[in-house]
Amino acid sequence: MTHDKHQEFFDLAAAEWDLMFTAEDLELLKHIVGKLGVEPGMHILDLGCGTGILFDILRRIVGPEGTVTGVDFSMQMALTAHRNFPFSNVSVVDADVSALPFAASAFDMGIAFSSFPHFSDKRRAVSEIHRVLRNGARFFIIHLSSSKELSDLHRRIGGVVKHDVIPDEAELREMFNGSRFTDVQIEDNAGLYRAVAVNTK
Repeated sequence: MTHDKHQEFFDLAAAEWDLMFTAEDLELLKHIVGKLGVEPGMHILDLGCGTGILFDILRRIVGPEGTVTGVDFSMQMALTAHRNFPFSNVSVVDADVSALPFAASAFDMGIAFSSFPHFSDKRRAVSEIHRVLRNGARFFIIHLSSSKELSDLHRRIGGVVKHDVIPDEAELREMFNGSRFTDVQIEDNAGLYRAVAVNTK
């Protein structure tokens, strides 16, 4: 289960990735994102952005004074996201979350939607996310399924994603605490997983 194999998997999946999300999913996402505390003028980092499923929701909230920056290690995902959302307040970077090409304290919020299980080095990724978020910024991990539902799905898909899981609550809390995130809250219910932590410098 190498990093390159993951890149290859998502490169091949990019063309049809958006077909996985139903109109109901998109409405639910809009509702979820609406409760994250995103405000006009914010600079949002979308980690493992895929084809940019969150971009349109986020860019409308942050407005022309804010920005949405997507990061994905799959070149094809990043290219698709760039083509789909050619807006002045949206940018996409082909990069690994464990080595983010951004200055310290550059962002007001980080969101990993439907991506965290696929990060090759989750501890290093959390440390990097801590570095690029400003003091007091929040980092969210969001899935439209419970951790068990997600693990079951990845096992059914098999291949390189077979063992991609959300860390259990104790491990995730330890990861956050180790990178100086505080106020960790985790909800793990059928149809929705949501973890949030506050960045402290």
